[in-house]
Amino acid sequence: MQLDDLINSMTPEIYQRLVTAVELGKWPDGVTLTAEQKENALQMVMLWQARNNAEADHMTINTRGEIEMKSKQELKQRFAGDIITPLEPATALKPITTLKPQD
Repeated sequence: MQLDDLINSMTPEIYQRLVTAVELGKWPDGVTLTAEQKENALQMVMLWQARNNAEADHMTINTRGEIEMKSKQELKQRFAGDIITPLEPATALKPITTLKPQD
């Protein structure tokens, strides 16, 4: 199989699994990627992005094969309509148990 055929046969789901594997350094089953697997997976991710990623994240390879970085202002505009659920402060959490010193 040629490289072009391989990239063209990649589904978005396969792409996402490779992205996650590269980010975490392990496959979904928990097995650690070898150095060669990580290098190959990263290359496949970058090649797929170069062909299919019309809406790049804050730093990815765009469809022209260039690294694209969005400014802080562009990211704020992109996520302006998203709803963010505030978390309770850690001080509001109650302890699960209290340990008592032994005599």
